[in-house]
Amino acid sequence: GLEQKGLQWQLTFANDTEKIAVDIPFISGDSLNFTMPLFETAFQLKVTNEGQLNGIMTKGTSSGPQVWQVKATEGAMARIPQAIGKEVFNISGRWAVEFQRPDGSWRPAVAEWKQRGNKIRGTIINPSGDYRFLEGAVWSNQLYVTAFDGAHIYAFQGTITNDSTIENGIFFSGKAPGDAFRMKKNPDAALPELAPVSGMKPGENTLSFRFPDTDSNFVSLADERFKNKVTVVQLMGSWCPNCMDETKFLSDFYNGQKKKEVEIVSLAYELSTDFSRSSLSLSKFKSRFGVEYPMLITGARSADADKAAKTLPQLTDIKYFPTTIFIDKKGKVRKVHNGFYGPGAQDYHEAYKKAFFEMIEELKGE
Repeated sequence: GLEQKGLQWQLTFANDTEKIAVDIPFISGDSLNFTMPLFETAFQLKVTNEGQLNGIMTKGTSSGPQVWQVKATEGAMARIPQAIGKEVFNISGRWAVEFQRPDGSWRPAVAEWKQRGNKIRGTIINPSGDYRFLEGAVWSNQLYVTAFDGAHIYAFQGTITNDSTIENGIFFSGKAPGDAFRMKKNPDAALPELAPVSGMKPGENTLSFRFPDTDSNFVSLADERFKNKVTVVQLMGSWCPNCMDETKFLSDFYNGQKKKEVEIVSLAYELSTDFSRSSLSLSKFKSRFGVEYPMLITGARSADADKAAKTLPQLTDIKYFPTTIFIDKKGKVRKVHNGFYGPGAQDYHEAYKKAFFEMIEELKGE
């Protein structure tokens, strides 16, 4: 939605209950140019006499910018315009999902849907995280849900063959021809245990690093602020949607402490080794979520196969973002957790929070 607020405009992107608002100071002539509050995403749009916005979205990636064509039409419009006619099926509930890998094998996931009429919302959850807030429609025997988080565009489309089966699914996330998926309704569907890819090497039980923050000030676990403190180390990237959700969670927790009994430090693995680019993108995270703990730039790219060896050689590997490392008051690593479930996957999110606070209380009590 685009609306005027005083001397500026506000554009809001909606995904179910999530609203991403962008303040735009002014419109120059017929142009509407702005950057998103998170991620390396910029829009260049023109206002037409027909009540439309036409232009492009440019998204930064590790291999150069992607350019997407953008069109918006003024007035009330369904999220899925082609969703015409009454739905045949109601797919509310939990579903076991499988995505097809390039080698033809299938990887498991779980979907949770809430449907009212032909409108549907929910999410799909992988062992390492979730696709956040999905919203769309069911009409005739078709399912179509989408999301836009500020950079990533997701679309899931499938055929509902009966009350408990969805087939011929295609997941689009900016690459063609998309990934195939299928679903079976199963109230007991559960995720498999995530293989412990990121963990401590045999004989290692401490971490050691020294990296700069966005202002080029170096921070180390040997610094005074971390001594005799429970410490949470977040491995993340400013390009990562699940890292966005975890950063909000960690920042709210950290800022809500009456006494700073627990310290947090984030290590960022960005899209490039360009410090200025990484600093600008990471600074957006700090500002958006009011982060008061250090966020450091490792200088390694998220796509680097040897990023663990370059930055944290005590770890076996770094594959999932975010990864969260819990360190006790004596500086010993007590737990390495791969992935994060955000509020879009409510049950999994609540279970994660419960386990997080139990670990924190255990370490504080020692």
